[in-house]
Amino acid sequence: MNDLALAVDVGGTKMACSLVRPDGTLLHSGSISTPASDVWSPLAALAQRVASAAPAGLAGVGIGSAGPLDLTAGTVSPVNIPSWRGFPLASQFASLFPDVPVYLAGDGVCAAAGEHWRGAAQKIDDVIVLVVSTGVGGGLIQGGRLVTGRTGNAGHIGHTVVDLDGAPCPCGGRGCVEAIASGPSMVTWASAQGWPGSSAVDLARSARAGNPIAVQAFERAGHAVAAGIVSAAALVDLSAAVVGGGVARAADLLLPPLHRALRSHGVLDFLRDLTVCTAVLGGDAGLVGAAALVFEPARYPAAAF
Repeated sequence: MNDLALAVDVGGTKMACSLVRPDGTLLHSGSISTPASDVWSPLAALAQRVASAAPAGLAGVGIGSAGPLDLTAGTVSPVNIPSWRGFPLASQFASLFPDVPVYLAGDGVCAAAGEHWRGAAQKIDDVIVLVVSTGVGGGLIQGGRLVTGRTGNAGHIGHTVVDLDGAPCPCGGRGCVEAIASGPSMVTWASAQGWPGSSAVDLARSARAGNPIAVQAFERAGHAVAAGIVSAAALVDLSAAVVGGGVARAADLLLPPLHRALRSHGVLDFLRDLTVCTAVLGGDAGLVGAAALVFEPARYPAAAF
């Protein structure tokens, strides 16, 4: 019996693959840094190497990719992978594994599926899950079911606008949550204020040491994320948000200003009980969610190829 799924998580910083059991347990995982060019060849080699450890073949392949995506065409155009524009990721994997179904969704969507299936949102029917990292992604669960939207980009909270006169965003717009709260955006802002570091990890270390510019960078990020959450909750009547991703690992720095901003913005009755917690699956959320697309397509529907 083919009881293992191949889960694939494609991000701007890292690409990972894992065999996953129906209970969400990860086996035989592997990851590589995302190349600046020729992204497909090393990803294909990684996927084949991991899949070769499945003793009885695969139940399916679940892919979560940075977006935006076009699920009708099965293509991806990640903002943070410039060499992929309209890249036919679904058909490439279908050619690589011709005898099994291939499912494609956004990486934030997969993180949402993962946290709802086996993580922090298991008992929450209406929730948005955010991935705050190199970019800011997200996914929506409503009525206990994954919502992907017309093109598969529903829940992409990182590109909701929270500052009308804000800084340019990598997406081409201005004032998006991602333009303020992603790791690179926080570092860019802090550097412009005279902070001497060079990475989000350095920024968190400086903030914990009391550097005022670094502290303010996290204040701005927390406020932007909170504004995005409240806007999403007001639009689709959510009860909770789960925050994960690399920047969210600095929860001690991000969550206090986030909660303060929630109290400031979420003043309507149906927004006052909005709760926010941190993800529990860490960097594995996208892989677990990609497997959920294979094992539970009724609850976590995605484009199939």
